[in-house]
Amino acid sequence: MTRVAVLYGGMSAEREVSLATGRQVIVALRQAGYDVVPIEVGDDLRAVIAALDPVPDAVFNALHGRFGEDGAIQGVLDWLGIPYTHSGVRASALAMDKQAARAIFAAAGLPVARGRVVDVAELEHADPMPLPYVVKPVNEGSSVGVEILRAGGNRRAEVAAGWRFGPTALVEEYIPGRELTVGVMGDRALAVTDITPDHGDFYDYEAKYADGGSRHAIPAQIHPDTYARALEVALAAHRALGCRGASRSDFRYDDTAGEPGRLVLLEVNTQPGLTPTSLLPEQAAHLGMSFPELCAWMVEHAACRA
Repeated sequence: MTRVAVLYGGMSAEREVSLATGRQVIVALRQAGYDVVPIEVGDDLRAVIAALDPVPDAVFNALHGRFGEDGAIQGVLDWLGIPYTHSGVRASALAMDKQAARAIFAAAGLPVARGRVVDVAELEHADPMPLPYVVKPVNEGSSVGVEILRAGGNRRAEVAAGWRFGPTALVEEYIPGRELTVGVMGDRALAVTDITPDHGDFYDYEAKYADGGSRHAIPAQIHPDTYARALEVALAAHRALGCRGASRSDFRYDDTAGEPGRLVLLEVNTQPGLTPTSLLPEQAAHLGMSFPELCAWMVEHAACRA
């Protein structure tokens, strides 16, 4: 029987998401017939390495955020020679660094929002671009720290003063319209989901993970050309970063002036959530793949030093 260690928890701002993902994955892998070893990760790397002895056949990386999907744990597992799920060091680090990922997407000819990285001190003193715009941490996920600044809001100085994500921030134009997402498994883009938050127009942390925080329409009811383009861009972004296994690309789609509208790639998630409200499992199920089958596919595509 294949022995799989599941790493979950971690010490990022997304720890609770990772714990939820890990619990789901542990149950699913056992249902799929694997010998599962749960390893709840904290801030002691030596304890994690010790828990990986005896060495498992594969690691299911259910960590999210910093140290879990930024290339850090991937480098440790490469060093130990243990195959693991999802992307390797380089793709994980690039996807987590929004500035680096934007540069790669632009070089590949993929549609990105206008924006730049600014010093938080600059943000505190003046608007770095015309309102409305979005302020994001350069290297966080799950919409942690994301703020939308609108005309008349007078929140810029407050946001800058309370910033806790380092000395810089990514500032991008605000794209009105819809939130779309596309899952990728290997060399296949799965489907397009249209996401509607139940409160407001922003798919924030609560909308992503709270029960009933958002509604998901799959397949998205959008112009056929836009649907096809979203699948194409998601797969191209996956390849441009060098991802392996599964990823999920998030988009804004501005159809406020009619369809087909403007499709903008926001980011690629190399560790898509696998919680009860997550999008990748929904898309897999839409195509006839159960959650245990999805998790088993990830294990069977585990690799290291690749």
